Order: sequence, then structure tokens, then C-alpha cells
Amino acid sequence: MPGDLPLAGQTVLVTGATGGIGAAIVERLSAEGARPIIHYSRDQAGAEALLERLGGNGLLIQADLSAADGALKLWRKALEAAGRIHAIVNNAGIRSEVGIDADLLEWRAIWQKEFQVNFFAAADLCKEALLHFQQNGGGRIVNMASRAGQRGYADVAMPYGSSKAALVNLTKSIARNFGRNGVVAVAVAPGWVRTDMAEEFVARHGKEAAVADIPIGEMAEPTEVAELVAFLLRPSQASLNGATIDVNGGSYIR
Repeated sequence: MPGDLPLAGQTVLVTGATGGIGAAIVERLSAEGARPIIHYSRDQAGAEALLERLGGNGLLIQADLSAADGALKLWRKALEAAGRIHAIVNNAGIRSEVGIDADLLEWRAIWQKEFQVNFFAAADLCKEALLHFQQNGGGRIVNMASRAGQRGYADVAMPYGSSKAALVNLTKSIARNFGRNGVVAVAVAPGWVRTDMAEEFVARHGKEAAVADIPIGEMAEPTEVAELVAFLLRPSQASLNGATIDVNGGSYIR
């Protein structure tokens, strides 16, 4: 019965919901009783197909998080459509490459774009969500960070690792300051996950290059991450507030 599902009655905004991890999260949340708000930027067809797979259980919202006001527009449209949002999963992210020998304008442009999508948009959404949660009895925030934000990253992808490190710290600050308001904030830090981004890397460099430092010898599956996110959103898991959950096969151990 629907009432027996752990996330029954919850409306959850998931950013970047048409990507490999995002779509898996949306499907898992729906399976556990939640109503997902499916955010997409350009892939309208993918978003519509995802909603169809859910049997129509969800809402579609388009927004460009690379724009300075994109996150605010997303939140306003989502809130207008849903009325009450119980949780947000900041999953949207990009990864570009730029080396220290790049032109300064190119260097700055990539840093600014990656921080805009990976961090500033998430921070804006957290701000709006916190105000909403304070007025409505609390809520959950799950921020999709990365192993890269914890142990450092490749020399050509330092903006990505730095933006994810900032997201981890933001999550900790939210947890410390707003837990008393019924807000639970958790960061998830995957290593390599079998997504299109990972497959492109494998195509260029080979699987061994991707899994060489992963003790279990395999990337994580998107469904593993999705299952964890759904678990973190359960009302019974309040004491995970402030945690950073590693999903990296043992390639980074704190």
C-alpha cells in the first residue's frame, strides 16, 4: 500500500534529473512513494520519457542553472507547481577541463561556469529551501558532492574538485546551523559512477585507467547512489545530519 512506502507523501526536487545518476534517483524516489520534481536544462525529451516511466508520478521543470538567476527561477516554478517541497537533491553538475597553460580568460570562464552550476546554483536553492523549510516544519537537503572534493583532483579538472569541496562545506554549515529547525542536510560523495561522463573517459583512456585505484575494481552503479539518496531522505534518518557519505569503492578512505 502507498502508505507503507518510506517516502510516501514527500515531494522532492531533483536537479539534473535526466542524467544517469539523476534519473536513477528520480526512479528510486518514485518507487519509494515520493513525488519527484524533475528538473532538466536542455533534455526535454529525456525528462518526458522519465516521467512516462514513472507513470506520470512527478512534475517537469525546465531551468538553466548556468544562468545567474537560473536556480531562483527553478525554485519559484517548482514551488508554484508543487505548493510544498519536502526535500531537495542538488544533483546537477558539470565537469570541464582546463590546464594552467590556458589563456587567463578561458581559465576564468571555466572556473566561473563550474562554480555557477556545481556550487552557486546549489547554494541558491539551499537558501530558498531553508526559508521554505523553516516556515513549513523542516525538510531535507542532499547535496551531490564528489570524491574529487575530498582528496583533490586532476590538474586539468581543479575547478570541479574545488566546487565540490565547497558544496561539502556548505552542507556541513547548513547541518550545524539549521538542524534545530528540523532541517537535515547530508552530502554524498561518489567516486567514479557508470554514467555517460565515465563512459567517455573509459572510451578515451580505457577502463583500467578509471578503476586502477578502486580496490573493488568496479565503478559504482547509478542505482547504488539512488538507493542511498532515498535512504537519506527517510524521516527516520535524522541523525545523519551533517554527514558526508562516501561511495567510492574504497578509493578514498577517511
